[in-house]
Amino acid sequence: MTYELQTPALAAPLFEGWAETMLYSCLQGVMGKLYVTEEPPRAARAELGDFVFFGGQPCRELVEKQPSGFAILVPQNEGWAGLIQECYPRGRRATRYAIKKGTVFDREKLATLAARLPEGYSLSLIDGALYERCLENEWSRDFVSVFGSREAFLEKGLGVVALKGDELVAGASSYTRYRAGIEIEVDTRRDERRKGLATACCAGLILACLNRGLYPSWDAQNLQSVGLAEKLGYEFSHEYVVYEVEV
Repeated sequence: MTYELQTPALAAPLFEGWAETMLYSCLQGVMGKLYVTEEPPRAARAELGDFVFFGGQPCRELVEKQPSGFAILVPQNEGWAGLIQECYPRGRRATRYAIKKGTVFDREKLATLAARLPEGYSLSLIDGALYERCLENEWSRDFVSVFGSREAFLEKGLGVVALKGDELVAGASSYTRYRAGIEIEVDTRRDERRKGLATACCAGLILACLNRGLYPSWDAQNLQSVGLAEKLGYEFSHEYVVYEVEV
């Protein structure tokens, strides 16, 4: 039987060496949930937002626990990958791009990028009112939605949006939070792209993190995201495989 692990630290050895901040969130008890079939666990399933991570000894029961809606399944090794393919034959195999942790940022460069906005645009930290506005649009929901409530986001989250007048057009925010930092989510409304808005929002968010003693972690969905990360001062680490499923 699969059940939620109430003592997250018990699963830490199963994910040892996996530098993924969403796992940190789960293991630290900050956000997300861990599922196991026994204690002490020999395998675990970590869920946070759209992501599901599998660690330890491959376990079919943990893979067969169906996610609700869209999910990105991340196997620790080929054993887990094989089980995912068997359980979700219609899942789409995709490549994501890990970015190195521990980046030392050039604050002056970031300040210049954050200020490089077209006339009529401005940056703003996400407050309670902007939290609600982010939820109004599909493209901006993930800036705040994983936190579950405005109160939780204002306590743990951090985000910067670009406004055209008072219209929300782009943003960079904490998709998730762990003790020492955040995982960045960035997007721009389709009709406002190619204006440098994502770059400015990310630069502003990174500076806001640094000013608060938080690390702004980056994981790239595609090569365009890798390019933006490198522009901001990050370094590419490696590719890894995920499986995108819709249940």
